[in-house]
Amino acid sequence: MYVAYIPEIVANFMGHPVSPLQPFTAAICAFAWVEYGWHRAHKDWPIIISNIPGVVLGIITVVTVYIH
Repeated sequence: MYVAYIPEIVANFMGHPVSPLQPFTAAICAFAWVEYGWHRAHKDWPIIISNIPGVVLGIITVVTVYIH
C-alpha cells in the first residue's frame, strides 16, 4: 500500500510537488500503529513491521515536497 508513495516522491523530484497532507497523515497513523505494537505486553511484530514502511515513505514524501 505504501509503495504508492514512490511515484509521488519521483513527482516531487521532477518539480511537480504533491500535497503533503495525505502522506503526513498516513505517516502519523502508521507511527501510531508502530507505537501500539511496540508497547504491547508481547511485541506485535507483524503490526510493527508492516507499518514501518508507511512511516519512512510518508516522511520522505513530505520532506521531498519542500526539498526538491
